[in-house]
Order: sequence, then C-alpha cells, then structure tokens
Amino acid sequence: MSEILKLHNMLCSKEISAKELTQKYLSAIKSLNPDLNAYIKISEDEALISADIIDRKIAGSEDIDLLSGIPMTLKDNISTKGNDTTCCSKILEGYKPIYDATAWQRLKSKGAVHLGKTNMDEFAMGCTTETSVYGSSKNPYNKNFVAGGSSGGTASAVSANLAVYGIGSDTGGSVRQPASFCGCVGLKPTYGAVSRYGLIAYASSLDTVGVLAGNVADTAVVFDRIAGFDPMDSTSRPDFSPCAFDFLDKDIKGRKIGVPQELIDRADEDVKYQVLKAIKIFEDMGCVVEFFSMPSLITALPAYYIIACAEASSNLGRYDGVRYGLKAECFESIHQMICKTRSENFGDEVKKRIMLGTFVLSEGYYDKYYAKAQHLRQELKAQFKKVFERYDALVTPTSPKTAFRLCEVEENKEGSFNADLCTVSANLGGLPAVSLPCGKDSRGLPVGLQIIGDKFMENRILNLAKKFEESRGEFGLKDMGVRFDV
Repeated sequence: MSEILKLHNMLCSKEISAKELTQKYLSAIKSLNPDLNAYIKISEDEALISADIIDRKIAGSEDIDLLSGIPMTLKDNISTKGNDTTCCSKILEGYKPIYDATAWQRLKSKGAVHLGKTNMDEFAMGCTTETSVYGSSKNPYNKNFVAGGSSGGTASAVSANLAVYGIGSDTGGSVRQPASFCGCVGLKPTYGAVSRYGLIAYASSLDTVGVLAGNVADTAVVFDRIAGFDPMDSTSRPDFSPCAFDFLDKDIKGRKIGVPQELIDRADEDVKYQVLKAIKIFEDMGCVVEFFSMPSLITALPAYYIIACAEASSNLGRYDGVRYGLKAECFESIHQMICKTRSENFGDEVKKRIMLGTFVLSEGYYDKYYAKAQHLRQELKAQFKKVFERYDALVTPTSPKTAFRLCEVEENKEGSFNADLCTVSANLGGLPAVSLPCGKDSRGLPVGLQIIGDKFMENRILNLAKKFEESRGEFGLKDMGVRFDV
C-alpha cells in the first residue's frame, strides 16, 4: 500500500500532526545518518516551518494534496533557492542558487516537507557515491557495501526510511542503479516528461529528473506531480499530461513483454536467477513473454560514455573561477587562475571525464569517436522503435550485479564501467524505465528488475511494476528509520 496515502490519511484524521511526523524523520536522520552518510545537509528549520503551514491548513479544514506534509529529500544537484546546492563538489562549495528547480518548485507548491540534501557522486559522475567530496553513502542492507550512484544518498535515505521519497537525477542509470542496490523503486521518466530546469547539468541530452520511493504507488504519485510541460525547459513536451497513479490497477493480462537475451546472459548468476523468477511471475499473471536478441544494447555502453563525457566537458566549462564557485587564491594570470581553480577543486573522476570528453571532440578524433557514437545512438533509437511495435515493455536486470563493496571499484574499474550496461540504453533512447526489487542475492543484498517502456508510457511500465510488486509481496527494511503500521 502507498506509504504516502497512509500518512496522508493519518494527517487528515489528526492521528498525527505534520510537525510530529517531520520530527520523527529528523530524529531518525540524526540517529542513523552518521553511519549511512545519506544526507550531507539537514534542513531542520525549513522542514518544521513547512510542516507548521500544513498543520494550520488542516486545522482550518482546508483540503491538502497527497504530498502535503510528507517528508522528502532532494539530491544535491537539484537547485534550491537560497540553500546550498554543491553537486558534492569542492568547486561549488557555498553556492546558493537564486531560483528553485521546477521539479522542487512543483512539490513545494503541494506542501512537500524538505528534510535536506542527499549525497551523490561529484557532478553525478560515478556509480558508488565514492567520488563525493563528502565521502561515500552506505547501503542500509549492509554498511560494508555502497549505496550505488550517482543518486546513492537519496536511495540510501529512502531505503532506510529516512525520507518517504526523494528526487534524484538519472543520466545513465543514476536513479535506477542505486534503487536496485538499496532495494527501493527508482523511476527514470521519458526525456522531456519532467523539466530539467534547475537540475545542474552533467550531459544535457541524457539528464532526467527521477523519483525514488519505497513502493510503486508512491513513485507514481510523485511523478504525476513533477511531470508536465515547463516553458523554462525547451526540451519539455507541451502535450504531455501524466496520469500514472490512475493507471496502476489496470489489468495486465495479454501484455507483451520482451526480454533482451544479451542483458540476461551478462548478469551474475544470483541476479539472473532472481530476474528469471520475476519473468515467470509475469507469465503467471497472463503476460506474453518472449526472449529476443538486440545486440545494439551492448554497443550502447561505449557510445554512452563518449557522448556523456563530451557533453560534460562542455557543460563543466563554466566552472572557471570567474562567474561562480570557488576560485584559486594565488595566480599571476587569468589562464593560470582558471587552470588552478579547476585542477584544485574538481575531483579525479570529474577531471578524467572532462579530459576524455575534450579528447573525443578534438580535431582528428571527432569523427572517429563522437560522430560514431552519435551514429550508434541513432541506430539504437531506430531499433527501439521497431521493438516497441512488437512489445508493450522490455524486462531486464537493472544492474548485472548487486552492490559493490566499499572501495571495490578502485580495484575493479571494468566492473564499475559495466555496472551501467543495462541502464544506459534508456537514456540514449530517451525512454522511461523503472527499477524495483525482485529478490536478494546470496549475501542478502537486493536485486533490481528493470522495466523499460516506449516514450511517455510511464503509466504502462508503472502498472506492470505495481502488479509485480503485489504478487511479490512487501519488500524493504523493517528495523530502520521511521515506520507506520496502520
């Protein structure tokens, strides 16, 4: 059942006040966050003020939205007016945006209670949160393992019940992969469904604002409120009206599901076992399942890294010490100031991706790498178009493996590179995709199942996810954070 709906009913019946609810979450954060490092900043005063406003509305018998008074969190690359938004990078230390991101503004207008900013890989570049200047977030299922990335802090907070839901960003799997690692639900919407205005850019043609929550219904509730046209974002689709929540209980019998064999074959045995069990559940519910081959899903990974790094090298050129962000203190020329500012204040992973991006855009290499990657992207899009003429949705593992041990990627660079194998194709194709837990591996770590849909078919993939969730039963930690059994 929707946690948001349960809490909404408790607030409306005055079983609990919004202030009391917020204080419960703040207390849990203070207790558990030192170990998890999910939050990098707690906005206690702001949260309590927002809760008081909702309590006054309830006392005055005013109607409130489902999200009114519900405690939530934002990834540290979602702009919040007057509050630090650093992308977990030294170079943006102390940066306070002068406007709110559209996604946050829409939630704030509904009465959402913002608990604080959550940890992330620096500028969203990483798959473990270990590139954050604040250190890595931990996995609530086992603190010796990472929470994933780049939205690892948000996934850790939601999984540990330190927020009812969170807003993250997904460039190549940065919402879905940590959701998979931490056993929660993560939705990457269609490119253009949710405004990117106020999301600090990594790779503009790939970035999307996504949702992490404890269950599918809560994910749908939040998505419906942040999606829709925004004139501040030129890539926002004017004629899209989200209705995912109302579609959740539709019958799925007869739905056609495709399973790309290449992604199943490359998954670890524990992951493959749980995903195949999940596929059998869809068959038992009356779906028509077919395994098929789509080789372009494998070439999507190198194409993604070339395109993402190229766009990053352009987007991050603005951090030069001239306009905003930290600036080197001692220098003899503008050129030296820019070099020292970027060298001293960007982390190693960010510098590596900027250099790779600059290289593939340089004269003599543009056609060899960047143009070829864009060609592969167009081929992938064309194949997806044909695939969705045959299938209503695709089902894959979210990640070929479960969570890494802390510091493991330093020893296994190839493993971290391949962690995005199953997720990047949805970003390259601009498609919606959702990850939800489908079981655990032999170490007790969650395994994620990914459902990919055609453009602007969030209602369809969330409907499939909800039906699977109901058949699987409740999943999640029962002994952490704030819980309400009603």
